[in-house]
Amino acid sequence: MKSICVFCGANFNGDPVLLSAVNKLADVLVANDIKLVFGGGKVGVMGLMADAVLQRGGYAIGVIPQFLMDKEVAHTGLTELIVTENMHQRKQTMADLSDGVITLPGGFGTLEEFFEVLTWLQLGLHQNPIGLLNVDGFYDHLLLQMDLMVSRKFLKPVNRSLVLADHDPETLVNLMSSFKADPDEVWFRDRNLT
Repeated sequence: MKSICVFCGANFNGDPVLLSAVNKLADVLVANDIKLVFGGGKVGVMGLMADAVLQRGGYAIGVIPQFLMDKEVAHTGLTELIVTENMHQRKQTMADLSDGVITLPGGFGTLEEFFEVLTWLQLGLHQNPIGLLNVDGFYDHLLLQMDLMVSRKFLKPVNRSLVLADHDPETLVNLMSSFKADPDEVWFRDRNLT
């Protein structure tokens, strides 16, 4: 992988475990010459992630919509900053620039971004790995919800397996590097979830 998009929050709760995970992920990205693609903000976990990569001599590409530029929340010290017209173009641009996605703890926006690119993978619109960095069990309940969706037959096991998750950044990146997409080839033809 040459670039990984990292979805993360515009807030930071001060958690030292999360800060450690951000720094470890930055170590892994820079050590493997993987470019960071992210939402372009200087605030919250986004800003911490970009700063960690840049401090290690890595490459950071921010993608931010114009209305957030106008609010002066853009990170101005990036290797590259791309300004889009809207949020939809932002997500598409980040996906287009990336060979995979890692989702760190965050709020509604982080989850929305994660589920959109995951749905694109399920539908075969891309073949890139999607990972959850499950820092301190942050995504335990979400992963259990996905298992419940399978048991209640709203999600096929093959599509559940598209989500990679680990608490360790290096392990997650290694899982992503060996990922082979196997989305449900008959999603449109067969809605029987047996």
